[in-house]
Amino acid sequence: MADMKKLDALDKKLIYYLSQDGRMPVKELVKKLEITSPTLQVRIKNLLQSGVLKIAGLIDVFKIDKLFMALVAIRVIDDAKIDETLNDLAELPEVDSVYAVTGRYDIFAEVLFSNNMEELYSFMSSKLPRQGNIDHSESFVVMKSKKKWTLLPPGINL
Repeated sequence: MADMKKLDALDKKLIYYLSQDGRMPVKELVKKLEITSPTLQVRIKNLLQSGVLKIAGLIDVFKIDKLFMALVAIRVIDDAKIDETLNDLAELPEVDSVYAVTGRYDIFAEVLFSNNMEELYSFMSSKLPRQGNIDHSESFVVMKSKKKWTLLPPGINL
């Protein structure tokens, strides 16, 4: 398992405020956290470098024309290779996020596509099987979502 960073109370508060508004001005953060600007800069730098925090522009998939999301449930052939499979899937340009899960499936992947269902069909029938270690997969097109903000994967053209 990857190294886990222990967050103190200040880190947790900082992450909370930035998760509410990633563009919150430094002056406002300094005031809310009751710290100095240099302390704030060091804290943000450390959180970014450790991989705990990423500041990015998120989109609402359901407010962009011709963009859709699907969940792909995957059963693997070899459980011992699940980490490798997660890494391989995470590298695919359409994949927004990928999770190891409990239950009848081993992995769930959130995937985004633009234009049409042909892209999902190609992903499921061609791209996914080429990844290896895939025993079975099933896709679920997300018709509606609430509170789902996401990064736009690099493989998606709007």
